[in-house]
Amino acid sequence: MKRLLLALLCVAPAILPAMAQVPAPPPPADLKTPPSTDALPMKVLAPGTGTQHPTDDDFVHVRYAVWKASTGSVIDYTRTTMPAFVQMSKLLPGMRQMFEAMTPGERRRAWISSDLGAGKIAAGETFVVEGELVDIVPPPTTPPDVAAPPADATVTKSGLAYKILQPGSGTVHPKRSSTVKVHYSGWTTDGKMFDTSVVRDEPAEFALNAVIPGWTEGLELMTEGERARFWIPGNLAYKNEPGKPHGMLVFDVELVRIK
Repeated sequence: MKRLLLALLCVAPAILPAMAQVPAPPPPADLKTPPSTDALPMKVLAPGTGTQHPTDDDFVHVRYAVWKASTGSVIDYTRTTMPAFVQMSKLLPGMRQMFEAMTPGERRRAWISSDLGAGKIAAGETFVVEGELVDIVPPPTTPPDVAAPPADATVTKSGLAYKILQPGSGTVHPKRSSTVKVHYSGWTTDGKMFDTSVVRDEPAEFALNAVIPGWTEGLELMTEGERARFWIPGNLAYKNEPGKPHGMLVFDVELVRIK
């Protein structure tokens, strides 16, 4: 069940102990009777507002429920009052196609075949997904100098390049043993964003000696409140680690706090 959810949504909603739990929804009456159409079968359950549709680069808050069409059993659903948060590009084709057709506030039901959803995990199965697009959160703007460090960037002996975007306060710098709280966004040099804490509105917290070498070195140069842009060469980033972005990476980082 868990593997199937990951295949369909590529994200799991955070389950917070303090939040009310939502009971599993019953299957819709038309579970096995999708609309007749050559495209992805969908039905509008409630209209949205405005005209904006999410794109692959956008992040979205969504509520959802997933059933097996063959049995009516619930595969997964948004278990708390907090909607799930995911980047559109991380959704598999059927889910992405459904939400791309929606505007904020809209609810739809879609019949998604396994080749657009769970693939080899449940070949031949049809999944009925009921989704609500709560809102659209655009990603941070891609820096204009993401392709390479500009002439006014400072380059350290290790090859890390950086540029101060906003001065910090005070004179205290984090140590390698420090724990820090930061906001960040990261791009590959072709301008593709691969991670961000900004749209989640939740700073990341970590030990400075537990991240990639380019982050450790760069953050040691910063003070609280400072914003900087790092151009981190591959040997100071993820090298060729499977599942991680390769080559030079560009990060905009704000040092929120040194703990």
